[in-house]
Amino acid sequence: MKNLSVPLLALPRAAKRMVVVALDFCLALVSVWVAFYLRIDQTGLPVLQQGYVYLLAPLFAFPIFVRLGLYRAIFRYTGMAALASTAKAVALYGIVFFSALIVLKLEGVPRSVGLIQPMLFLLMVGASRALARFWLAGTAGKLRAHEGRLLIYGAGEAGVQTASALAVTRQYRLMGFIDDDSAKIGSTINGLDIMSPDDVPDAVERMGVSDILLAIPSMARAQRNAVIDKLRELPVHVRTLPGMVDLASGRVTIRDFQELDIEDLLGRAPVPPDAALLARNLAGKSVLVTGAGGSIGSELCRQIVLENPKRLILVEHNEFGLYSIHHELERLLDERHSQTEVVPLLASVANLRRLREICELYRPETVYHAAAYKHVPLVECNPAEGVMNNVFGTLNMARAAMESGVEYFVLVSTDKAVRPTNVMGASKRMAELALQAMAAKTALDFSMLDGSGARVATPNRTVFAMVRFGNVLGSSGSVVPLFRRQLAGGGPLTVTHEEVTRYFMTIPEAAQLVLQAGAMAHGGEVFVLDMGQSVKIVDLARRMVQLSGLSVRDENHPAGDIEIQITGLRPGEKLYEELLIGDNPETTAHRRIMKAREDFVPWEALVADLLALRQAAEANDRESIGSILTQHVHGYGQPMNDAETLPMPTMS
Repeated sequence: MKNLSVPLLALPRAAKRMVVVALDFCLALVSVWVAFYLRIDQTGLPVLQQGYVYLLAPLFAFPIFVRLGLYRAIFRYTGMAALASTAKAVALYGIVFFSALIVLKLEGVPRSVGLIQPMLFLLMVGASRALARFWLAGTAGKLRAHEGRLLIYGAGEAGVQTASALAVTRQYRLMGFIDDDSAKIGSTINGLDIMSPDDVPDAVERMGVSDILLAIPSMARAQRNAVIDKLRELPVHVRTLPGMVDLASGRVTIRDFQELDIEDLLGRAPVPPDAALLARNLAGKSVLVTGAGGSIGSELCRQIVLENPKRLILVEHNEFGLYSIHHELERLLDERHSQTEVVPLLASVANLRRLREICELYRPETVYHAAAYKHVPLVECNPAEGVMNNVFGTLNMARAAMESGVEYFVLVSTDKAVRPTNVMGASKRMAELALQAMAAKTALDFSMLDGSGARVATPNRTVFAMVRFGNVLGSSGSVVPLFRRQLAGGGPLTVTHEEVTRYFMTIPEAAQLVLQAGAMAHGGEVFVLDMGQSVKIVDLARRMVQLSGLSVRDENHPAGDIEIQITGLRPGEKLYEELLIGDNPETTAHRRIMKAREDFVPWEALVADLLALRQAAEANDRESIGSILTQHVHGYGQPMNDAETLPMPTMS
């Protein structure tokens, strides 16, 4: 049988259909012969007008079968839907066939043959499809070896659909189901046992299970995290379902199954956004985003267009980054039939004149300033450029916004601005100080900063605010994509220090919280996002190795699969990051957004040092840059060990 099926599967699609047509032709004739035998015990050749019945059966059947698509189905993928279609087609054929025999009144043909033959025909056609499915699908599966043994966690609808998809692909051998519903435990689905979660460790060892697929889309995040924590101790690769549309289509293979979400790895659930806060400064407004092509800037843009602003102005100095986000937003707006105007503008925040032109021409009402140099080691090697972009780029954008009457200006800041040990963090804190000082003044004189003699006070009606948060996952340089690339390459996973910890948040959640925090601003606030518990990077690395079905290679397990390599802290890097300079942050209307209580330097006292800092940066005078930053930024300039051993503040 196997020798016959292999060349059959290799035939062109048209040839396969002709084989099916020939089979149905034979089944139509055989079912007529059996009907005569059952009705009048006739085993010989047709007599009188019985020959017409043998002619009518295929003549009526084939047009109906073609019309209802029976010959478009692929036999080895045949399921209940295809069998139901077959039943409908034969039922329609039976009505036509029976009616014809009654009308024609053929001699020697009992009318009951018109009832018996369609029932026999249905039985034969349905059996032929079912047998072909098991024969051909089995052969196709045997042509390649199973890639592993799989358990599906979840015996609900999603789990059953997944099992059906796997039965077709035969890439993995399905060993059973796992479910925590006591009513299901002990039952079977298609002959496969449904087991309790407590039985999984034994089943993994006994059955040689290599993979577990999570098919629990409706499970609450806390329960899901508990399930994952139990599974990561087992030597199995844990993955999750793709989209249900792809699953239902029957096109799913095991390669379409996804690695666990970042939220699964970190064990925290995002808080749903407050729709009113999101829309407050966006709906119907003209909004400008700097750094629009970056990780955070681009996500801000995606979130903003969902709130139907009048205009979204994209400011970005990277041409490809600007092209990418503009193209993506145009497609998104077309899908939503939105009237939002998107304006892509190439510009550097270091160019005050260009920023003024943009603000005067497009008159934004809300500005989100996400443009920054953020990679700690790179800015450490290029302190002058870091200061010019992060401090004076922010100041330029704030000036242009204030002069054009922007209502809200929100700086996207970082946890590295708190007691920084690096130039990047210190430059971001200096930018915060400049905005805090500007927010405290009803009018501002920039003549000293410009080096001009004429003193002109510009009215300040802009609400300035800052939003500070930690690492976002998926951004350029983020640790999770790095670890996944290293895992795919066989390791090692590189961690800078065994004790290094970081706060983490997904990019969409961070962007939503930035938009909501900005909507609560009244002027000068430093908003701090509650990042949850900090995560030990080496623990995150171990978790990713374990959930990939691999083991960590170390001194205690020299035969493990993947090594975790400690590379040493990079220049300016801390063991942990903080979100607060002071203590006791104030709560806000959003439970994930707090307001820091932090001192700042008045504009009159700060402006002279800003001028000196700019002159030092223009001259690439590293010593003077460091001296000025040390003077104003709390914690900067301390020895690295001192900064690392400061007590960690609490967010509660």
